[in-house]
Order: sequence, then structure tokens, then C-alpha cells
Amino acid sequence: MGNEASYPAEICSHFDEDEIKRLGKRFKKLDLDSSGAVSVKEFTSMPELRENPLVQRVIDVFDTDGDGQVDFREFILGTSQFSVRGDEQQKLRFAFSIYDLDRDGYISNGELFQVLKMMVGDSLKDWQLQQLVDKTIILLDKDGDGKISFQEFSAVVRSLEVHKHLVTVV
Repeated sequence: MGNEASYPAEICSHFDEDEIKRLGKRFKKLDLDSSGAVSVKEFTSMPELRENPLVQRVIDVFDTDGDGQVDFREFILGTSQFSVRGDEQQKLRFAFSIYDLDRDGYISNGELFQVLKMMVGDSLKDWQLQQLVDKTIILLDKDGDGKISFQEFSAVVRSLEVHKHLVTVV
């Protein structure tokens, strides 16, 4: 994992030294095999994460190098998005990236369907969920390109102040 003090300022900017140490301890608890990285299996070993339908998406967003696991640097960068000192734009970008499965900068009809399906499971029939997705795209898609851009997403989410609830205390 390395010496937490040796990480560049941009990684640690949202946390003070004590918070970085606490995050280091949390990371070590998650890293069950002491490999220096946390796998999906290790993340889901925590009961509170096991039941979360979006845990895989959060891990995918944290995993910036795409190797299927989260190292300490990625863990700090990922959790910094929930810091009380994190900025609104960063929180909005994180929320957007949960839906932007292919990371192309847009939320397509199919991506919105997939993520909402993860959330609702079988509580809605596919056709009902598709209707909801279609209506959402129509409402949010201001430029008529059939998908939701970050700007279109941000305008709606910012007005709901959802980003203010994306905070964790370390």
C-alpha cells in the first residue's frame, strides 16, 4: 500500500493526515488477501456492500486502470468523491459515471435500462422499466440526440441537490 504521506497532493487533497490513516486501515480490512488491491469478492464480503445492487458499478468507477480491482490510490481517489471537502462537480461526475457504462460521456437508453434494472431487480417488468427509461430520456435529452450528456444530467441532478447527499465522514 505504501506510505500514505508519499501520495501526491491531488490524491489526498480532500482528506487530512488522520483521515488518510483511517482510510488506510479500512483499506487493509477490505484487502483480505493482503495483495495491495481489493477485489469485487473482497468488497462484497462486507454485509453492507453485499446487498447493494450498485456495488459492482461503484467498483468499476473506482477501478480507473480497469484491472478488475481497486488499489489504495484508486480507493483514495474514489472515496475522495464522497468527502465533505469534495466539490459539487466531482460528485456529479461520479454519479454520472455510475450510469455511463461504456465511459463515452453519454448515458444511452440501454445504459440507463441496465443500471435501473440493477436497482429495481424484478420489481418491475422489463416493459415497464423500458417505459420509464424512455420517458426519462425524453425529459432529460434537451438536444434531441437520444442520449443524456453530462451537462443534461448535471442540470437535473444539481437542481435536486442529490450531490449534497454524496458525502461520507471518514
